[in-house]
Amino acid sequence: MVEKRGGRTTLVDVAQAAGVSRALVSIVMRGAPGASDETRDRVLRIADEMGYVPDQRARKLRQSSSRLLGVTFELREPFHGDLVEEIYRAAAEAGYDVVISAVAPSRSESNAVDTVLRERCEAAILLGPRFDDIELSTIVERLPVVVVARAGDDPRAGYVRSDDSAGIGLAVDHLVELGHTAIVHIDGGDAPGAHERRSGFRAAMSRRGFGAGPRVVPGGLGQIDGARAMDAVLEGGDPPTAVIAFNDDCATGVIDTIIRAGKTVPEDISVVGYDDARLASGLRVPLTTVSQDARQMADDAVIGVLSMIDGGDPPAIVGRPRLVIRGTTATRPTA
Repeated sequence: MVEKRGGRTTLVDVAQAAGVSRALVSIVMRGAPGASDETRDRVLRIADEMGYVPDQRARKLRQSSSRLLGVTFELREPFHGDLVEEIYRAAAEAGYDVVISAVAPSRSESNAVDTVLRERCEAAILLGPRFDDIELSTIVERLPVVVVARAGDDPRAGYVRSDDSAGIGLAVDHLVELGHTAIVHIDGGDAPGAHERRSGFRAAMSRRGFGAGPRVVPGGLGQIDGARAMDAVLEGGDPPTAVIAFNDDCATGVIDTIIRAGKTVPEDISVVGYDDARLASGLRVPLTTVSQDARQMADDAVIGVLSMIDGGDPPAIVGRPRLVIRGTTATRPTA
């Protein structure tokens, strides 16, 4: 017999006794996907032994709720499109639908969030928001929130992101091992994750012995930003042999500029993107990039926010990115 702490048995009691997270127990009790058969059977057995009885008031509230998750995303970010698609899948598996609300040059984040609130969404998943902590706190006070692809300090919000500093480090290591020493990072300006990738680039270059001011060039999110930044790099003379772009879309602009300048990728200049958005594998020369695993991030975000709806703790997940080597990187040119 499994002992409980005393009083009414809660999901937390069951989770501690089973040695799993509260989010996983919540999934099992809702009958939602996300747990193995073995884990599901063990959790149900322990819950039964502990005399766990679901809170009928909460169950009735959920049954009368909207069963909608609101998602805000940056329209100019291809990776956000991949995340939205995976969130649709993960939400549907849990019996929820999704209301998406885009952020665009003509539409503010505040307007996007207002749409989520008007649609009576039970919780919000914010993809790469630019809100400061004060603005974010006003949203967190109104409904459960999970932030994706950005770090944050508000303990009431959940966070799901990958280690951007480590991801850039993988790109640097790959290029150095190919013999490159003149490596440039075209950054993401003030975009979420840009600071971590800049500092990660400098740290990785220093770790590899290139401590004398690694070259970081102002860039941005899109193809135009990447093209403009690469134009500046080439016009400055002494071109690099390798470039790490802020994201895959930025990398496509970098590649286009290199080709227009009469050079080739990767024979003259290697290029690495970031995100592994769908476009990365569909280019004429498939893009070497750092993958954040949109499917896993979406699963973590949906499972986490559903647990918060049930009263669970906000998730705090930092995934490990991986390097996907394709056709845009090669050994350093010898001449």
